[in-house]
Amino acid sequence: MSKMSTDSAQGALEPRRHALSGPAMGARWSAVFFAVGGVDEGALTRRLQGTLDRVERQMSTWRPDSDLEQLNAAPLGTWVAIPRELMGVLAAALEIGRLSGGAFDIGVGDLVQAWGFGCGTRVPDGGRIAALAGRPSFEPPKTLQLDPAGYRARRLAPLRLDLSGIAKGFGVDELAREMTEAGLSSWLVGIDGEMRAAGTKPDGRPWAVAHETPVPGVRDVLGVLELSGAAVATSGSYRHQVEVAGRRLSHTMDPSRGAPLENDLAAVTVLSDTCMAADAWATALMVRGAQDGPALARRLGLAALFVGSEGEVVATWP
Repeated sequence: MSKMSTDSAQGALEPRRHALSGPAMGARWSAVFFAVGGVDEGALTRRLQGTLDRVERQMSTWRPDSDLEQLNAAPLGTWVAIPRELMGVLAAALEIGRLSGGAFDIGVGDLVQAWGFGCGTRVPDGGRIAALAGRPSFEPPKTLQLDPAGYRARRLAPLRLDLSGIAKGFGVDELAREMTEAGLSSWLVGIDGEMRAAGTKPDGRPWAVAHETPVPGVRDVLGVLELSGAAVATSGSYRHQVEVAGRRLSHTMDPSRGAPLENDLAAVTVLSDTCMAADAWATALMVRGAQDGPALARRLGLAALFVGSEGEVVATWP
């Protein structure tokens, strides 16, 4: 074999970097991966986009025809058939809600809407907020019952379900599943700031994910996380805000107060095996605050990074 043909053969075996992206869940999804040989990027893009479109059709609060909104619109006490994926996300949400002492609460949909973070107006509705003052607490199974065997659910209290604190993480896990099923072993996928990685780069280094400085209006890096076989998600009070009487309020709801979260944390980042768990726990620990959050994370063995409102950092991993 000539030197030229040898070099060509070696080049064909070298992993090549690919990058794909598209719209998803009010943000953008991305997939970066290394593969040896040819990859039909168009086919893979359609496959990934189709997967996320299915997640939106099931779990979006912005689409009145989504499976979640059909459940929200059904009369109280009526069983509603739901897809397998939605059942899994609802079950996970209820379990994390239980373990977090109610800090993760998917029954805050009406509050999200009233405070101007949902579909429609971006301005708080004072009358609607006042009307929700006596809303029942979200205490499954008193308020929401699941029938996993029959793939159905029913609401037992006038609470609107909202999966914005967990659905995006599930979407990332679905991207990860598709990448694995496509035979790829070295990749980083994500939706906005929720990410999941597998394998390493060709040089053996893990995937690097920037941790943003949690300051409104500032795009800067606080640090870098290295991922391999793990997922990461961040919940923060520095994005998606509304202004009320000169105060900027976070989009994260505090279930105990029935109002936007106001505490001593700026952001919480969680590492986990799945992005769904990381996404939900980041929200739950954010709600628990700078004192209770780290204590709960340590008790449950969660790897989390807490950034206080004054910039102080507390980590619950080695």
